[in-house]
Amino acid sequence: MFVMELTYTAPVEAVEEEMDAHIAWLDGYYAAGIFLASGRKVPRDGGMILAGGVSRAEIERIAAGDPFTVAGVCTYRITEFLATKTSADLATVRESPVV
Repeated sequence: MFVMELTYTAPVEAVEEEMDAHIAWLDGYYAAGIFLASGRKVPRDGGMILAGGVSRAEIERIAAGDPFTVAGVCTYRITEFLATKTSADLATVRESPVV
């Protein structure tokens, strides 16, 4: 599983100009079952995405295709972790520790 942390590198007004494209991009990965949750950080200096079911290389490719990234209004910090314990709602994405 991955925590994808976006940090804005441009004023929020420039981010807003790309918002419709970013939301369409998010919707595509929600439909594919890769994105599990997302939203703005507080204070609003970026956002967070929880994703799973793909490799590190694939998640980096996905982040590179975000319209925010393409427009140069954000950077990503991607953290991988093993979701060995989850709520019942996220049981399908639970992972086993590597032995």
